[in-house]
Amino acid sequence: MPSERFERLFTPAEANELIPRLEVLMRELQLEATRLRTAVAELTRADRELANADFNQLMELSPELKEIANRMADMAAQIESFGCVLKDIEQGLVDFPFDSDGEIVFLCWQYGESHLIAWHTIEGGFDNRRPLRGAPKTYLN
Repeated sequence: MPSERFERLFTPAEANELIPRLEVLMRELQLEATRLRTAVAELTRADRELANADFNQLMELSPELKEIANRMADMAAQIESFGCVLKDIEQGLVDFPFDSDGEIVFLCWQYGESHLIAWHTIEGGFDNRRPLRGAPKTYLN
C-alpha cells in the first residue's frame, strides 16, 4: 500500500530490477549535463556580459541550451515515472521509497552500483546511508 507521500513503495528486488534501465538513463543524463555545462561555458566565454545572466535568459538566447535542458527534463521525468526519486544527477543518486517495518525510508542507489547496497531515512540523505542487510559495508561512502 503506497504511503500518502509516495505513489509507490518498492521492495529491494523491485528496485534492483530497475537498475539496468536507470544505469542507461543516468549515463545519458550525466552526458547531457556535461554538454549543458560546456555549452554554457562557451556561450559566456564568447560574450562576457552573459556571465551574469541567469539560466532562463541564457536558454532564450541559445536554442541549443534549450534542447539540452529539454532532453534532461525528459530523462529525469522518465526516471521519476518509475516511482523512484531522482536526487542528484552529478552523483547519480536515485532513491526508492520503502516501508521498513512501518517507517518509510529510502533505498538508495548510486550510479555505478550494480545493485542496492544501502538505505537512509528520508531526512538523513546520502551522507547517512546505512548498509542493507547482507550488503558489504565497505562499499558505503
